[in-house]
Amino acid sequence: MNLKQLGILLVLVVILGGAGLVLYRNQNAAWRGGDVGAGRKLLGELPVNEVSRISIRQGTNALNLVRKDDLWRVQERGDYPANFAQISEFLRKVADLKVIQSEKVGPSQLARLQLAPPGQGAGSAIMVEFDGRDDKPLRTLWVGKQHLKEPAGAAQSPDEDAGWPDGRYVRVGDSDTVAIISDPLEHIEPKPNDWLNKDFIRVEKAKTVEIAFPERTNSWKLTRDTESGDWKLADAKPGEQLDASAAAGISNPLSSVSVMDVLPGGKRDGNATNRPTVLTIETFDHFRYTVQMGRKAGEEYPVTAVVTAQIPEARTPGKDEKAADQTKLDQEFKEQRQKLEDKLKQEQGYENWTYLVQSWSLDPLLKERSQLLVTKKGEPNKGDNEPASPVGAAGQKTETELPASEVKQ
Repeated sequence: MNLKQLGILLVLVVILGGAGLVLYRNQNAAWRGGDVGAGRKLLGELPVNEVSRISIRQGTNALNLVRKDDLWRVQERGDYPANFAQISEFLRKVADLKVIQSEKVGPSQLARLQLAPPGQGAGSAIMVEFDGRDDKPLRTLWVGKQHLKEPAGAAQSPDEDAGWPDGRYVRVGDSDTVAIISDPLEHIEPKPNDWLNKDFIRVEKAKTVEIAFPERTNSWKLTRDTESGDWKLADAKPGEQLDASAAAGISNPLSSVSVMDVLPGGKRDGNATNRPTVLTIETFDHFRYTVQMGRKAGEEYPVTAVVTAQIPEARTPGKDEKAADQTKLDQEFKEQRQKLEDKLKQEQGYENWTYLVQSWSLDPLLKERSQLLVTKKGEPNKGDNEPASPVGAAGQKTETELPASEVKQ
């Protein structure tokens, strides 16, 4: 290539680059100038208290949040309770969304803004439908690509993807007007597990903690006489001494359980019921928790729980109790009993589901018996970084499998 040809090529590059820059600026100028309806509410007066279904679709993925029996539920998880606070916040947010800029856009331009109807590939929008009672349509919101704030020096580059999110391209219903809103709506995705109520059983005042592994020799049971007392190893064998520091992490069992998801099929899941590791906890409030942990999959355990309680019907008067104190103490006992009954009712609601729980929140409990003992001189140090395996080898018969009569269905 001679110098003349190279010069012609450079001139063409400059011309094409300049044309692209002019086009980009003209497009942005059109959006900056298209302020029809700016400041108005995007969805008008959305009647948030009448919304009984929120459907979010993107491609083949779907999420349906449905209000049933005065509770919000996740349909894709067998109507498991949804996170009400999250839904309430979302409804308030979309009801208050305001138009920053707007412009009429032809059908051929919708894919470029990722606002095309579902089924049109990468240019498809996230479709959010709000329905009222009897599935009456209230609003349909199409959520497109994020609007990016131009970085410093953007005038030198027509790169449309430069910058950082400061809003979103959206449209409402069948309107041919595309609007920009100031909220990037970063977490609006059809992921059922993101909308679940992640609450789980809450153990208080643990009295005994017992782990039954498929390998029986790894099993153990700890007990204590008072809420603040030291743990003791039940049925300690000659020469066994409990390591107090190793047992310290068991004082508040299940206090930081991290629920990631639930399976819509309930508790009848093979992984959770096929020779599980069984955690049994009894409390000073007369509660009994039976938690079954199945085979670890990736970083999660499938978990089921059964909760029972023997709450005393009446209070036992103290020795030398004064008559003047009896009424007050009886009332306190009645109030505490009601709290415990409410707690039992709530926690028994967790029994019909198989939970997927992050392994790090259960591993501290899954210590083998040897890992809880003081190491004798001459013995290798106990490794406590790895928990015992929650299940035995496939097909292996173990002595700790619970009889069917002990598992509440």
